[in-house]
Amino acid sequence: MIRVGVIGYGYWGPIVARNFHSAEGSKLVAVADGSPAALARAAQAYPGILATADAMELIRSPQVDAVAVITPVWTHFEFAKAALENGKHVFVEKPFAASSAQASQLIDLAAAKGLQIMVDHTFLFTGAVRKLRQLIEEGILGKLFYYDSTRVNLGLFQHDVNVIWDLAPHDLAIMDHLIDAQPEAVSATGQCHFNGLEDLAYLTVYFPGMLAHINVNWLSPVKVRTTLIGGEKKMAVWNDVEPDEKVRVYDKGVEITTGQGVYDLLVSYRSGDMWAPRVDQTEALKREAAYFRDCIQGNRTPVNDGLAGLRVVRMLEAAGQSLKQRGGAVAL
Repeated sequence: MIRVGVIGYGYWGPIVARNFHSAEGSKLVAVADGSPAALARAAQAYPGILATADAMELIRSPQVDAVAVITPVWTHFEFAKAALENGKHVFVEKPFAASSAQASQLIDLAAAKGLQIMVDHTFLFTGAVRKLRQLIEEGILGKLFYYDSTRVNLGLFQHDVNVIWDLAPHDLAIMDHLIDAQPEAVSATGQCHFNGLEDLAYLTVYFPGMLAHINVNWLSPVKVRTTLIGGEKKMAVWNDVEPDEKVRVYDKGVEITTGQGVYDLLVSYRSGDMWAPRVDQTEALKREAAYFRDCIQGNRTPVNDGLAGLRVVRMLEAAGQSLKQRGGAVAL
């Protein structure tokens, strides 16, 4: 039985706590939060747990095997480092750390201690992303041409990070999981309107032979969660706000026949069937919590380990540099 303590019981913390407590082979034993009201809610939901305002009390507790850090990004390094130093496995909310230097230090510390780090890239465990990975691995989409994502809504405005650090980690983690090639450079443009932090932004990630484009926005009147993945053979559309057919595969594309000269290029457009493959509806965090337990018990490296988190943080840092250059490409 893996005994889990959760630091941070605001919005996401209760959801993380519920899934670790309900997962077979793990249970919630402690919650730390600076809010008395949050601690009261946790104690009521899970009678008998340690509910404390002191995160170090949770971290030092011999009754805790793993610590979930569900706090603002600027606190991740401090809490994760203390947990690792006290022999605890670590589950960290995205993004992994506030800098690549912090992320690298945590990775080295975990390796020296023989402990697991898992970064909460929740979308990797959704049925939709698992299906997209299957379509790519089985060659159904063919060679990938582009990844194009729109992730916009009205709010929630953050006070410590801009919209890129808030929303883009989802797509950067998904891209890192789906695309075999390593990104070469990142460019980003954005605009601030209210609190000095970018509230809308456009990112381009350059891969060998393909492009990825991400639109993130806190100022949209509607919530949109749509991703297009274009391949040489087929194209896929993932609409995460669609209740039923979240993934649709289109047998559409372009075929070119080369003649003798440049004016002899013959372009034909293929427009075949569309189908919606079955997508597993299991809650992503439930699957992720069970996977974290299995990786600890089996001493296996997770796909969303510290190195995966580091790759995302490096792209976020490059996007920040590019913003200062008004969209200049920053090499990775």
